[in-house]
Amino acid sequence: MKKALITGITGQDGAYLANLLLEKGYKVYGLLARRSTNTLWRLDYLGIIKDVELIEGDMTDLSSLIRAIKISQPKEVYNLAAQSFVGTSWDQPLLTAQVTGLGVANILEAIRLTDPSIRFYQASTSEMFGLIQEEKQSETTPFYPRSPYGVAKLYGHWLTVNYRESFNMHASSGILFNHESPLRGIEFVTRKVTDGVARIKLGVEKELRLGNIDAKRDWGFAGDYVEAMWLMLQQETPDDYVIATGRTTTVRDMCKIAFEYVGLNYEDYVVIDPKFYRPAEVDVLLGNPTKAMQKLGWKPKTTLEELITMMVDADLERVRKEVNA
Repeated sequence: MKKALITGITGQDGAYLANLLLEKGYKVYGLLARRSTNTLWRLDYLGIIKDVELIEGDMTDLSSLIRAIKISQPKEVYNLAAQSFVGTSWDQPLLTAQVTGLGVANILEAIRLTDPSIRFYQASTSEMFGLIQEEKQSETTPFYPRSPYGVAKLYGHWLTVNYRESFNMHASSGILFNHESPLRGIEFVTRKVTDGVARIKLGVEKELRLGNIDAKRDWGFAGDYVEAMWLMLQQETPDDYVIATGRTTTVRDMCKIAFEYVGLNYEDYVVIDPKFYRPAEVDVLLGNPTKAMQKLGWKPKTTLEELITMMVDADLERVRKEVNA
């Protein structure tokens, strides 16, 4: 039985990836950072909490990562752990650097010191492109990160390339554009919108406060994107791949889709609040997934409209339960 270790297993991508690997017959281990709040709700939501083996550890503690690898003895390690909210990275830049940046160095070193034959996946991000240098961003587009998060991710990305080239490790990076789901954290704009729509529709809230709604993003479904992660580690040669839909949409249009789905007009409820503006905004992100489509045989299956309605339905169900509790 093939074994895999997932850091960040309690996050959106970690939960969907664990589910995918279990379906493929893997024994799945997850690194669990000790937190005071319940971080296991996503695994519970997917009904797989009893099917994964959790190992306590932290991305800032090399010894705990070495221990996790020795316990799990994986053939594949997927590094999805990060302080992954862009907004928070300005308030906590050092924490973001430690976890999102240096954490990659720790896990790569843990692999190199224990078993360099392990195949490694690094979760890179479209935020590394930041102030875009090309209209459509591909693997060869120059990077220009616009947040401490993007900068930290760029360090992890280049370190993955460096370990691949220096130590002949099977280390690949997925440069994933925005990907969402009903498991997305409430602090992310898509989930903030779908949760807000549900609350307004059910009479719990009267408005939805947002920042720059003219920012454009390339949004896909997280459940589709984790399949690309797995495909990268099945290739004979490690490489880096942009994973995206190739379609860009404004936050405004995304709001329109979500509100229209429940029969409301977004203009009646959305309030622009300057406190949600970022010190340096990424205005447009649009990915070119041609390489992933050609080399991995991957393509997104879920449209933005399907994704948004799926998220609104899930949030309507959640809010109804809250109201009736």
